[in-house]
Amino acid sequence: MGGKYKKIKPYELTEQELREIWHSTYCAGNVTIFTLDGVLVKFYEDQFDHCFYESANRKQRDKSILSLNRLEKIYWIKDTLEDPEAILKSGWLRDKQTYNHSRRLALVKENYVVIIRFIKAERAKFVTAYEINDDESLEKINESPDWKNPYKK
Repeated sequence: MGGKYKKIKPYELTEQELREIWHSTYCAGNVTIFTLDGVLVKFYEDQFDHCFYESANRKQRDKSILSLNRLEKIYWIKDTLEDPEAILKSGWLRDKQTYNHSRRLALVKENYVVIIRFIKAERAKFVTAYEINDDESLEKINESPDWKNPYKK
């Protein structure tokens, strides 16, 4: 299961089957996923909707469209978190218009990002993952500050 950056064919599966992949890969009680630097990342069932639905209207953030593009990369989340070559950047808080080191963005394959939010030094919660489809957003990420662990002095 998984493998380095393997894609699935979500159009061949029902939404229920896709949710089961999410559950068994990320949320089941026996699953532990650590980042490349040893941080335990927790995933929750309800994050499926946030991660794999896109908004028809970005300003309204309605999350109304099931994204086959995002779903085909469902295993990339784990691969990205474990990738020692991932570029680590501080997360951007859109509502506060500032960078925050408690959020870490891992960038791989030039335009795929996974965002986690630190709870403690060695624990984080998955936030979201997606492919960046426009040059302006990619440029902003590449220019953002490198991530520094806020828990380490």
